[in-house]
Amino acid sequence: MDYVLNREKTDLAAVLGYIGNADKNISEGTVLETALNCSLETACQDMMATKERWGKPGGVLGYHLIHSFAPGEVTPRQAHALGVEFARRVLGEKYEVVVSTHLDHAHLHCHILFNSVSFVDGRKYQNTFKDYFGDIRGTSNMVSLENGLSTIEPTDRGRQYAEWKAENSGKPTIRGQVRQDIDFALAHSFTYKSFWAELTRMGYEVKRGPNVKHTAVRPPGGKRFIRLGGLGAAYTEEALQKRLAQGRAEGSSPQAISLPKIRKEYRVKKFGRPRPRLHGFRALYFRYIYLLRGMRPSRRPRPYSVRKEVTKLNRYIRQFQLLRENHIDTAEQLAGYMGLLDVQITGLVARRKELYRQKRRGEDVETDIQNISLELRPLRRDLRLCRQIQEDIPVIREQSPLLVDKPPEKKQEKTKQRKRGHDVWM
Repeated sequence: MDYVLNREKTDLAAVLGYIGNADKNISEGTVLETALNCSLETACQDMMATKERWGKPGGVLGYHLIHSFAPGEVTPRQAHALGVEFARRVLGEKYEVVVSTHLDHAHLHCHILFNSVSFVDGRKYQNTFKDYFGDIRGTSNMVSLENGLSTIEPTDRGRQYAEWKAENSGKPTIRGQVRQDIDFALAHSFTYKSFWAELTRMGYEVKRGPNVKHTAVRPPGGKRFIRLGGLGAAYTEEALQKRLAQGRAEGSSPQAISLPKIRKEYRVKKFGRPRPRLHGFRALYFRYIYLLRGMRPSRRPRPYSVRKEVTKLNRYIRQFQLLRENHIDTAEQLAGYMGLLDVQITGLVARRKELYRQKRRGEDVETDIQNISLELRPLRRDLRLCRQIQEDIPVIREQSPLLVDKPPEKKQEKTKQRKRGHDVWM
């Protein structure tokens, strides 16, 4: 919330002040700034007056675009002229616009800020994927091509934000686990046919053939197929065949993928009154989180359903905290707590509805409405967590045994023989 409500990122005047920074947009004594359908000196006041005139002062205040050029392609004046031309084509004569060209980086770039409300008809600008990929990016490419400049053409499919964020924070992802399994199967295969056989043996369902446009795999327990091309350029069929052929040419024997070592953590044991033992749901969650955090590498990849659970670790921690704080160990206690939450939420919602009626009659009750909304947030959050717990308990009970490492069968047999010999000697 602190980031979203940062005035420097949400206030029109602040953004105008940033893009109009004289240290960044002066070339040979000329300020590279242009206003369309408004005045540079009163741009912010003009935009806010348009909003007031059409009765749309709230919501999205404006949009900020950056139109960039490759280093050395254009002069500052050319960059600014092209940025103004781009803004004119995209926004026409309907929106108030300020264009400022910055020279503080090797790649010259134009900052374009425009009002979200049209001064012509009062319509708000519709920010959709169609507008971006069609109007904005398409117009940008057209302006560049007409002037003999380069454009960026995507060569690979982008990643989802959740996956990118998880990878940057070091957390496992489903696609990352699929890549690990493919690498493992590739390292243990000599031919392309044996690679698919190894992947199938690991529990994957494969969709490929002459009548299949995109080769895809579905991990065991997965709900949908994942295209190989969607995993990255190194996982297309051509790339996999090339990697397999390269491995044969180098004469490397199949070997297991090395996994990162688990960092051990040591804690100082404190003396005093022993902690109470956990029971029921709390004990189940405590052990499951412990097993997920300490899951060690094995010679064979663990089942996909097990590794998928690691991605839910933070979710399970939040659920455990709720169970611990409210001393919930059984399904009956959980249902009782959910009923209490439901009663509290229903009462607050009814109270807020009455306050809304009073507000429509002109009474000043905005503070009371906001206070009730703040009270509702943690209650609804806890209710959602309780519902998640009801859904996740069967999964945790099913997956818990799969997280425990069992010693190899040969080692088990030797242990039994040693015990039998010890019993005979005794």
